Amino acid sequence: MLKDIQPTGKKDTRSGFGDGILEVARKNPNVVALTADLAGSLKLHPFIKEFPDRFLQCGIAEANMIGVAAGMTIGGKIPYTTTFANFSTGRVYDQIRQSVAYSGKNVKICASHAGLTLGEDGATHQILEDIGLMKMLPGMTVIVPCDYAQTKAATMAIADYQGPVYLRFGRPVWPIFTSDLPFEIGKAQFFSEGTDVTIFACGHLVWNAIQAGALLQEKGISVEVVNIHTIKPLDEEAVINSLKKTKCAVTAEEHNIYGGMGDAIAQCAAKHFPVPIEYVGTKDTFGESGTPEQLLKKYGLDVVDIVTAAEKVLARK
Repeated sequence: MLKDIQPTGKKDTRSGFGDGILEVARKNPNVVALTADLAGSLKLHPFIKEFPDRFLQCGIAEANMIGVAAGMTIGGKIPYTTTFANFSTGRVYDQIRQSVAYSGKNVKICASHAGLTLGEDGATHQILEDIGLMKMLPGMTVIVPCDYAQTKAATMAIADYQGPVYLRFGRPVWPIFTSDLPFEIGKAQFFSEGTDVTIFACGHLVWNAIQAGALLQEKGISVEVVNIHTIKPLDEEAVINSLKKTKCAVTAEEHNIYGGMGDAIAQCAAKHFPVPIEYVGTKDTFGESGTPEQLLKKYGLDVVDIVTAAEKVLARK
């Protein structure tokens, strides 16, 4: 039962990145870190202390950072670029497209403070379009882990994954609930099996989906909760098999409903097994300042919103 899934603690996903890059750097001497004046926010200080010669401070010059990282791959390095998600994508999209994606450079674009849960910094920093931007780039892998433990695992896994990667994580302290679960790039993770409705989620909203699923189970609804931590390449087999069982779905993400994970699920369904789908995400809008909890509630990304979407899509079957 979903209600039996309990957090083992709470920690921000960006700390998972910081701990993960330090651990993988100890195993792989080619791992290097670059930042655009945000070493503290990206939890890089332990890495810098242990590997000062493998760290490059690029200053507030994100486009230059991407170009430098692309060049470093030619010498066999595995550069991890670090800044806020807004600056990791929207500010440097041309450089990523031309210098990284087009030539298939082995750059790991690691983006913190994504989505509404960035909180009080407001709309200018709360990018809600980055998943769409990055998954449209040919050859770009897009990963959105759900908690501290999974972010750490993903940070380590991408070092051995050849090609450009966009790794998206966040700022707030969040429940940890995947500590004992394996992580595999491109392989969806199931938290429950059901026959009435599937809830596909990524990032922070996986925990909200688990809570929503528990409430639905209490109402006698059989729920399948699936963590789509890898949005590209999408685990189409897992998506299709789940849809064939439940015949309807909800997608939940901390991102605009246009262009994000929900669109990837809908495209897969349209090609292979069309079913009714309801989207939980921001509705073609920018964010604003507020606490993460206030913003998730105001913009319709809370637990109750996932429950409502599931009930609505069930009525459409």
